[in-house]
Amino acid sequence: MSDPVIALSLLTLLIALLACGIWVAVSLSIVGLAGLVFFSNAPSGLIIASTFWGHSHSWALTALPLFILMGEILLRSRLSDDMFNGLAPWLARAPGRLLHVNVFGCAIFAAVSGSSAATAATIGRMSVPELTKRGYPESLIIGTLAGSATLGLLIPPSIILIVYGVATEQSIARLFIAAILPGIMLMSLFAGYVAFRAWTNPGLIPAMNESYSFREKIMASRRLIPVALLIGGVIGSIYGGLASPTDAAALGVVLATLLAWLSGSFTWALFGQAVMSATRTSCMIALILLGAAFLSVSMGFTGLPRNLAAWISDMNLSVTALLVALTIFFIILGCFLDGISVIVLTTSIIMPMVTAVGIDPIWFGIYLVIVVEMSQITPPVGFNLFVIQGLTGIDIFRIAKAAFPFFLLLLLGVLLISVFPQIVTFLPELMTG
Repeated sequence: MSDPVIALSLLTLLIALLACGIWVAVSLSIVGLAGLVFFSNAPSGLIIASTFWGHSHSWALTALPLFILMGEILLRSRLSDDMFNGLAPWLARAPGRLLHVNVFGCAIFAAVSGSSAATAATIGRMSVPELTKRGYPESLIIGTLAGSATLGLLIPPSIILIVYGVATEQSIARLFIAAILPGIMLMSLFAGYVAFRAWTNPGLIPAMNESYSFREKIMASRRLIPVALLIGGVIGSIYGGLASPTDAAALGVVLATLLAWLSGSFTWALFGQAVMSATRTSCMIALILLGAAFLSVSMGFTGLPRNLAAWISDMNLSVTALLVALTIFFIILGCFLDGISVIVLTTSIIMPMVTAVGIDPIWFGIYLVIVVEMSQITPPVGFNLFVIQGLTGIDIFRIAKAAFPFFLLLLLGVLLISVFPQIVTFLPELMTG
């Protein structure tokens, strides 16, 4: 049987399993088993056992549940409210005024949560009622929140970068460093869009009644100190070479718990809720990674990735043509799967192609995360859309329409890092050089 027929058969099986509502991890394992049984002579039972056992105790993966727990603790503490109140006085006179709280608040919270959904829920819980009360347009409130919350996938400590690093055996610390400048670039694009809308249509933004003296701004900034300490402790320890991502994640949990406790709003009951929620999320991701690892190994036995990479190589596609094709492919796939599933489903097949044409795996990781960010704000399976719908009760397609300009800005971000790859590679090369 030819490789295209094998690939199509396995893809059809996977789509059918997912359409039936079977868990992603189980679907991946079934497809992997089908590949071994029908398209190879390998001992399937032995491979299942060795793969599941070998990939179930990855030290690098230990950072994942710890960062998730840190985000869950912050989600239930008063630190997020303090962050909003600390930012608002400084942004009151900027073009777009308090809409920038969504942009910069999401960027800051992304740096301590690592999760897009947690960022949308936390910042949205504070900003949506406040901005609505002040008369800001719904489309911009929802759009800035949905778009900016995607930064939770990119800005370190990004959970999805950890997943990519484990799946492709890349340095998680280097991926975190590579994500800094692209994260700042996207944050600047979002803030620039808000400012542009405010300049071109001043009537959109309500008049500001409050006025803050410099002393009042400084006093309000004290509320940002706990968050700054947390970011400095976690990210600074990684970039300073003092701790691995796993060690830094453990430090982050300790600091987040301590700061939440000192804020006076954190209880043992909330801590228990945070642990249970983090456990459920971590187990889901771990199962998906085990299924993906088994699929990757089984595909290796069928020879499909190697042959597919050779086929792509024989087509003599340029790097640009390959990236355009992959971008379209990932955008379509992201309409139906969450970001982590997209990465673990595709890396075993895509990485041989990527390395065959000479694309840096670190750069490709950042590119892939930005493209996956788009899937967070595209129906029908945009996680940020679901989170914001739960917060506001607004129809999901109305939310998607409000977020569409930010989808285009993310697409512009992909174009910028493709034309200027140094945006991604400069800091990792500087740190290792």
